[in-house]
Amino acid sequence: MFKLPLMKSIFKGLYSVDDSRLERDVFGLKFKNPVGIAAGFDKDAHIIDELSCMGFGFIEIGTLTPVGQPGNTKPRLFRVPQDQAVINRMGFNNEGVETAIKRLKARKTDVLVGGNIGKNKVTPNEQAYNDYEKCFHALYEYVDYFVVNVSSPNTPGLRALQDKEPLTKLLVGLKELNEQKPKQKPILLKIAPNLDEGQLDDIVEVIKNSEIDGLIATNTTISTDDLTISKAEIDALRTKDEYKMLGGVSGKVLTNHSTQIIRYLANRLDVPIIGVGGIMTAEDALEKLEAGASLVQIYSGFIYEGPNLVKRINKAILAKM
Repeated sequence: MFKLPLMKSIFKGLYSVDDSRLERDVFGLKFKNPVGIAAGFDKDAHIIDELSCMGFGFIEIGTLTPVGQPGNTKPRLFRVPQDQAVINRMGFNNEGVETAIKRLKARKTDVLVGGNIGKNKVTPNEQAYNDYEKCFHALYEYVDYFVVNVSSPNTPGLRALQDKEPLTKLLVGLKELNEQKPKQKPILLKIAPNLDEGQLDDIVEVIKNSEIDGLIATNTTISTDDLTISKAEIDALRTKDEYKMLGGVSGKVLTNHSTQIIRYLANRLDVPIIGVGGIMTAEDALEKLEAGASLVQIYSGFIYEGPNLVKRINKAILAKM
């Protein structure tokens, strides 16, 4: 569709809100507006220019791994319309970091792009740092900031890297790599919503000790407690093997919980937070900003509401000024 003449201009006219009051200086970067698309939507940097025309202030690609991998067995993505939810167990399916770089080199727009990085499924946790290091070096020249993803529920064992000791080691290592570069790029950590207060306090300590630049709260949830569909319907979506994997749940079920986590962390940290999780309306985005987020990202809301949600959020932010 975007290959048709004038189509990009038409989309920009429909959905972009150009107002200097929306600009945000965060992590040392200037964002055209505070509304981004979360990682997972454009994993391999296929549609950066197109998404930019839909009004986004920044785009996060990935999760990218050093080597391309197919991800989990299909089907692996499900809508739950009655709950405005999405269930996914994609499993870091991507074509590999080098393929994404070819597209990053060819992009036309100057929209800010974040690189969300992870480890390959076959890489044991003891060697995970090597995968993050490879992605960091490869993407360094082509993205504006990095996101360390250790919180996806769809790669076996990945979330164990959120534990205090391995997480500190990982982030400190990447921070040291960053300091060796001619210009440092912001490094952010993306966390899961399924952390108790003690674990959140550990995250606070890790961020302070590692001195990374920011936080993304939150990833998808493994909880199904707030879904209104029956247990039988949920079980029917699980894999048929011995693991009975469901995947991560996003959408409206995450709205309040992710906002609570943002508020908790914002009161204990002085680094910027990107708020994501259950932003289905402009009001949801405003709540996250008021809770302490500097920027917001959407994913499930974009799936259900389309690019008009980006415009509504930006208009609502202006109306609050």
